[in-house]
Amino acid sequence: MDENARYQVLRNDEDQYSLWLADLEIPAGWQAVGKEGTQDECAAYVDEVWTDMRPRSLRERMENAGS
Repeated sequence: MDENARYQVLRNDEDQYSLWLADLEIPAGWQAVGKEGTQDECAAYVDEVWTDMRPRSLRERMENAGS
């Protein structure tokens, strides 16, 4: 593993996160969230912001079922 590699954090339409090498093209369906750094820095950011692992569509269905 290249310890000097730069990563960026991506998020998809389901509010799921992924780490992606910063110099690679972002795949369809994903958007950069503006966080870039080492793998550890990006992973720490994801740990901080991704507090609900359920996909957005599931969260919305569960919220609607409860109302």
